[in-house]
Amino acid sequence: MKFTKILFLSLNRIMLLIILSSNEISFAQKSDKSIVIGSKKFTESVILGEMASHLLQSSGFISDHRDQLGGTQILFNALLHGEIDIYPEYTGTLMQEILAGKNLSEESDIREYLAGQDILMSKPLGFNNTYVIGMKSSAAESLNIEAISDLRKHPQLKFGFSNEFMDRGDGWPSLQKRYALPQKDVRGVDHDIGYRALENGSIDVIDLYATDAEIDYYNLKSLVDDLVFFPAYYSVFLYRKDLLEEAPEAVNALLRLEGAITEAEMILLNSNVKISGESEGRAAATFLSEKFGIQINYRETTILDRVIQNTYEHLYLVLISLTGAIIIAIPLGILAYKKPKIGQLVLGVVSVIQTIPSLALIVFMIPLLGIGAKPAIAALFLYSLLPIVRNTYSGLKDVPLPLQESAEALGLPAGIRFSHLGKG
Repeated sequence: MKFTKILFLSLNRIMLLIILSSNEISFAQKSDKSIVIGSKKFTESVILGEMASHLLQSSGFISDHRDQLGGTQILFNALLHGEIDIYPEYTGTLMQEILAGKNLSEESDIREYLAGQDILMSKPLGFNNTYVIGMKSSAAESLNIEAISDLRKHPQLKFGFSNEFMDRGDGWPSLQKRYALPQKDVRGVDHDIGYRALENGSIDVIDLYATDAEIDYYNLKSLVDDLVFFPAYYSVFLYRKDLLEEAPEAVNALLRLEGAITEAEMILLNSNVKISGESEGRAAATFLSEKFGIQINYRETTILDRVIQNTYEHLYLVLISLTGAIIIAIPLGILAYKKPKIGQLVLGVVSVIQTIPSLALIVFMIPLLGIGAKPAIAALFLYSLLPIVRNTYSGLKDVPLPLQESAEALGLPAGIRFSHLGKG
């Protein structure tokens, strides 16, 4: 028992050192020298994030654009907690999703409420990217569908909405209630995959963004929102109040985009990326050059660059998570062997953890640990526990009992006997 206690104390101290060191060298943690920009997991948000990054760099600041971080709640919480400094958002999303239940319908009310949380909002960037319900033009024409209300006459239609739209306050549940839509075949799909599913007939109706390039590309019809369900979704930038205090020139550079992007220009930018295959960074740099005459020294990320970066990140995550799992799991395996009743509980808990889907586990970790490397390390750590605990327990348990009794009969100390278990 004394040996096990000393082992636990020593390993806990080592684990603490690893956790502290990981905070210092993490590739995904915020640097005090850089302004961190976040963007959501769709093309337009990434393009706007690239514009912000280019503008800051052209003004002499170091910017770090972390693209495709996730959905609305992840980005907004990251901004609140200081993990990012800036990200592009939409006024409709602010009213209907982030500030739902606050009864804020005016832009001035939104600004005042956000300011109370040390978050500031730019003026609209110039375009309204509202939600649109759409379907193939040929199908809409054959069924004589012009407006969302017309969908009530066709309960057989299959709906496929983006996963975020399925859960949003301004998404499917409220839309169904407002329009009394009878459809039962409603599924969540990735936004990009939804267009292909619509094209091949897997679904009939989809949620769109007004500035999506695919609307024209796939010849889709945007249905009239005849009950005016969707609010205006003017694009804006949200940024932390302390950024204005610490780097006002950076905020001034960012705010050059206020009123600078028309709906037609945004559609073209989306088209250049999604249809023509241009990178978001290149599209943003070209736009800024043409709009403001800013020469951006933009370097395309090559496949080799991505391979090197992803390999480094992968090895980093595995090193930290697996080291932590070894340090914790081996003592747990020893405990399971020495205390059978506790061992059954330990093995049961780590087995249950192993059954949780990886995506669900990461989503659960993000509110607790924020964005970046920490939730990924935590998830990999938890997944590594079961095989190490089980193998440690099995290895000790399978040592023949006569061998253990012989060592005890020879008078070997408990620590020596334990350290030689399994060596034959």
